[in-house]
Amino acid sequence: MISQETIQQILSRIDIVEIVGSFVKLKKRGANYLGLCPFHNEKSPSFTVSPSKEIFKCFGCGKSGNTIGFLMDLEKYSYVEALKWLANKYNVEIEETEVSPEVKLVRHTADSLYIINNFAQQFFSNSLFHTEEGTDEALSYLKERGFREGIIEKFQLGYNPSAKDTFAKAALAAQYNTEYLQKSGLVVIRDDKPADNYRGRIIFPIHNQSGKILGFGARIIKSNDKAPKYINTPENEIYVKSKILYGSYFARMAIDKADECLLVEGYTDVVSLHQAGIENVVASGGTSLTPDQLRLIKKYTNNLTIIYDGDSAGIKAALRGLDLALEEGLNVKLVLIPDKEDPDSYVNKVGAQAFNEFVNKNKKDFILFQLEVSLADAGNDSAKKSVIVNQVAETISKINKTEEFTRRQDYIKQVAEILKIGEDGLNALVNKFIRDKVTKEEYRSQQPAKADIDKSSSNEQEKELTVDTLFNKDEMSERALIRSLIEFGNYTWAENQTVAEFLFGQVADNELDKMIDNKALLNIYNIYKIWYEEGLKPTSKSFLYHEDRDLNSLVISLMDANTEISPNWKEHFEGHIATREELFREEVLSTLNYLKLRKIKKMIEENQRDMEHAGTENDQILYLQTHQQLKQMEMELTKQIGTVIFK
Repeated sequence: MISQETIQQILSRIDIVEIVGSFVKLKKRGANYLGLCPFHNEKSPSFTVSPSKEIFKCFGCGKSGNTIGFLMDLEKYSYVEALKWLANKYNVEIEETEVSPEVKLVRHTADSLYIINNFAQQFFSNSLFHTEEGTDEALSYLKERGFREGIIEKFQLGYNPSAKDTFAKAALAAQYNTEYLQKSGLVVIRDDKPADNYRGRIIFPIHNQSGKILGFGARIIKSNDKAPKYINTPENEIYVKSKILYGSYFARMAIDKADECLLVEGYTDVVSLHQAGIENVVASGGTSLTPDQLRLIKKYTNNLTIIYDGDSAGIKAALRGLDLALEEGLNVKLVLIPDKEDPDSYVNKVGAQAFNEFVNKNKKDFILFQLEVSLADAGNDSAKKSVIVNQVAETISKINKTEEFTRRQDYIKQVAEILKIGEDGLNALVNKFIRDKVTKEEYRSQQPAKADIDKSSSNEQEKELTVDTLFNKDEMSERALIRSLIEFGNYTWAENQTVAEFLFGQVADNELDKMIDNKALLNIYNIYKIWYEEGLKPTSKSFLYHEDRDLNSLVISLMDANTEISPNWKEHFEGHIATREELFREEVLSTLNYLKLRKIKKMIEENQRDMEHAGTENDQILYLQTHQQLKQMEMELTKQIGTVIFK
């Protein structure tokens, strides 16, 4: 875990205009900045950044948040990844809370591998562009394949010379550790001496989501029957093949914008399509799709279109991972490139526009295509057809989320028509596969661990902290009180007393639930009080950058309330117009008194219910006296807040 000291250092340096401005072109408008929203397509700017509140808000799509939230939404970072990105930008050294020696070793190894890979990429790029062998052998080969220098530089392609140890010597001269060089896959030991593993090959760096290099793919140039066409980095602390999609760093924003991910097999397919202007494309590296790769795609879109070669190997490759994709809730389409072409050669042959038109015209539904291929193989063999029915039913059963019920039923209808079987029978078979899976899962979880129970309880609490819980009766006054506490809590109320201390003294902990109905707002009040009593001085920033995104989203919505003075007032009235900061006492008292009044109303209602069930005359007299006292308190409060009660 990143230490609180590090987090506070990062937060103290954040400039939301600077960060957002590196992704969005912003223009100053009064106290705020305006630009085109990066989260939806718009022609007129409705995306506003407030440097004073440290939040952004799009009045077109409703997206809002803080700097960390902006990075998480736009770049699809986790909270920790966003913090690390900011730490790197502001040169903040990350300190972490105490971890085990084993974890420290893994992290140290990972950091070392990243450093070595960065050195290697620069070495390979230099070899490609600035050595005679690189330009004559590798650069000329790439240009013959149609790759321009701009795209080569974008993907940081390089070349490892054909001599046995050119890179190894350079790395050792730079004092890199031999053990880590071997672990990276860049260097091997031959005849007890370090040697290059990728010699005579074009190098494709493989980046993670933040642009760091995880490893390399190395393609041989000269034909050699004994040598494999590609060599990839061996798995290590940072390179895990099942979690990587080549080109995802360069494609992530284009996928998000197009709401579709194109999946191809090879590195050159990705580079060629990007060069043609088709940037929402990644490669699986020729391996079967894995759950981690599919989840990586789903971070950006639910729509996956697989583009593979039209030969039998391409078809088999495309069909692998289908069930996993369905279980992840992805809408999967398939396009097969014709005439023994691959995406790289085909886009170079027909051009970007024709390629896009071909893809859009020839998308096939994955399940129906699989059925089509299976039926062609089965011919008239009834036994094989029976197997196909079971296979397709099991495949459809993977679409088992409640919100996908209509989609599943639509598949059942279409497949039943193609197979010429009863729709009810196929539906029953699909449901059987679903029940079998549920039964197995229930059996595995008959005795859930305590950690799972705690997690389930935690999830229920998290559900309470959503913005959807905000639309309750008398909501505005509750929100106003919490906003006042957050914004003015550290202001001086009286001698040796802050606003926060005044409010804590006015509201007993056991009476809070009678004054604040919204559990999410009540949670903020309680967190604020805990922090305050621990000696901290909470501000809006303390909540804006809280790790709980539901909580900081709620605080952002409180801060986003329109409290600016209208320019029209300044035009029609001369003299000083008091700000909220100057009128904080009135705001605190009015919201507090309103909530006190509401609490008294609840007490009156409770007292009246008790009075109706009073058992003795003495009880009735007691309830009546209580009623009179409460009504008197109600009258006094209404005078203070200027409301009228109709009897």
